Amino acid sequence: MLLFRQFVNDDLGCAAYLVGDPEAGVAVVVDPPLAIEELLEAADEAGVRLERVLETHTHADHVSGHGRLALEHGLPVAIHPLAEAQFEHQAIADADVIGVGGVTVRVLHTPGHRPEHCSFVVDERIVLTGDSLFVGDAARPDLAVAAREGAEQLHASLSRLSELPPDVEVFPGHVAGSLCGGNMSTDRSSTIARERETNPSLAFRDVQEFVLVSASVSAPKPPTTARVVALNKGPWVARPAEPPELAAPGERTVLDVRDFHEHAAGHLPGAINVPLSGGSFGTKAGFVLEAGEPVVLHASSAEQAAEAANRLWAVGILELEGYVLEQPATETIGSVRPEELKALLEQPEVQVVDVRETTERDSGYLPGSRNIPYRLIRKLGCGALERERAVITICEGGARATNAASLLQREGFDVRPVAEGGIQDFADDVVAFRRCGA
Repeated sequence: MLLFRQFVNDDLGCAAYLVGDPEAGVAVVVDPPLAIEELLEAADEAGVRLERVLETHTHADHVSGHGRLALEHGLPVAIHPLAEAQFEHQAIADADVIGVGGVTVRVLHTPGHRPEHCSFVVDERIVLTGDSLFVGDAARPDLAVAAREGAEQLHASLSRLSELPPDVEVFPGHVAGSLCGGNMSTDRSSTIARERETNPSLAFRDVQEFVLVSASVSAPKPPTTARVVALNKGPWVARPAEPPELAAPGERTVLDVRDFHEHAAGHLPGAINVPLSGGSFGTKAGFVLEAGEPVVLHASSAEQAAEAANRLWAVGILELEGYVLEQPATETIGSVRPEELKALLEQPEVQVVDVRETTERDSGYLPGSRNIPYRLIRKLGCGALERERAVITICEGGARATNAASLLQREGFDVRPVAEGGIQDFADDVVAFRRCGA
């Protein structure tokens, strides 16, 4: 009898798994998140004892919970030797079979995303593909080695996975929303047969053709990648202490995690607004916070601050010195409706900044607008803009525009975002751009 549960972190698009034999009363955890509580509760409800942690690879987008499971529950951690893990671990290799009661877990070494990457075939009916084969897509090959080298390895690994029986169910390590792939389906599982028929990444027979496409990665690499990899390779990471409530933030960087309308009505001078309620909170915060800077959260409640802390810890942002609630929030920021911006476009005193990625802008942009992705504004955006002219930020739906506006306001710009709506409201006014070779 097989116990199988999938756990998805919607903020990061990461998936973890519980695999066990309820009759034998044992189970293993695959790719656990730092927040291990949900997995522990599921194991307790199923009446199984956790025996070990299996890692498909050294994760680059989230801090693993293997350290907490080792420190708090004494579980051994198993990973391929090429991970060069600096913590005590059990080595696994291709073709190893791990027994979990009467359930078998067969190891397939599937490098490409990372050299150590392994997939796990459960009872020859389910394959946990980690960061190799996704539903409708494949992993990016550029996070650990040169993109071409990773792509060549990934092509061989995908070919190997596609040779599994057609009725084998596919459960990936990531779902839509992750930066580890660009065109993932919103479905959280599939079958080998379906992926053979529909996944473009399995359609390449020529390895060089696959390499040309796969190595041309357009998605930005999260700036937290190196930090997260180091944490996951290094000594076990314990659960950080809860951030305390502070009377004031002092000179620390303030990350305002409240919704934009609250931020707009009143915020602390210099605060960066990344609403917790928006998608991919941890990833967005990672793009706009500088490595190692001390951070204080501005939240609406202690509960909101605790949730924000958990999501920031998940991406390796551990420098949280506390949170503030009731503050003399003296600074405000206005916003612009799409119809108002249409009337302002002809005015020379206004500069419009499109804060989407360049590849998004290619499909349609406002003539005369500048393109500075929101994630780059803190690093280089200010020098590209004229301080004496008002700034309006715009994106696809408003979330990145408001974030960018808070970054520019803290640098002294007179700025307003298109907070509700975006480029899609200007269908008749945009210009498309086709790149050579596209």
